[in-house]
Amino acid sequence: MKHFTLNGQIRTKGNKAVIKAFRRQGLVPCNLYGLGMKNILFTVSEKELKGITHTPASYIVDLNLDGKVYTAVAHEYQWHPVEDNCLHVDFLAVDEKKPIVINVPLNLTGHPVGVQAGGKFTQSARSLKVCALMKDLPDQLDIDVTSLQLDKRMVAGDIQIPGLQIVSDKNTIICSVKTTRAMQQAAAEAAKAAK
Repeated sequence: MKHFTLNGQIRTKGNKAVIKAFRRQGLVPCNLYGLGMKNILFTVSEKELKGITHTPASYIVDLNLDGKVYTAVAHEYQWHPVEDNCLHVDFLAVDEKKPIVINVPLNLTGHPVGVQAGGKFTQSARSLKVCALMKDLPDQLDIDVTSLQLDKRMVAGDIQIPGLQIVSDKNTIICSVKTTRAMQQAAAEAAKAAK
């Protein structure tokens, strides 16, 4: 999985006024925890943070906090309900020896046979949550949907990738091929004509 370097400045715990002042300066308050370490409070530039928030890709984040680098994954984001800007990020410290749980984007390949028969293809999930060691994490999950028949769907439980454990609910619908109205109408007319 690709790495993304993010520079931050360590901060002290502050009240709402201090946090608001950070946001006015274009900074996003963040928190780093995990691996038995003490919580580290810091801020990052909102502009720099968009490199991981405004992309479908997932990254292992190398946090450079006042010269010391920590390896982490973005664990949770808080968003402004109206303006859609990031208000706070929780980062989870990770290392190479322990499995990491992270969302990985899906890359669907192939042309489903159900679509070739006239069905309509719908993609319902854009990513799946997986668990693996850092060295085994892919940049994306390549899934071939060629064999998807008419009125069938593919769920997370159908995906088997060596070295990866799919953590998303096994009933999570990834994609489906449905019969279109035009096909139903044509079938009904053909049935009528056959009588």
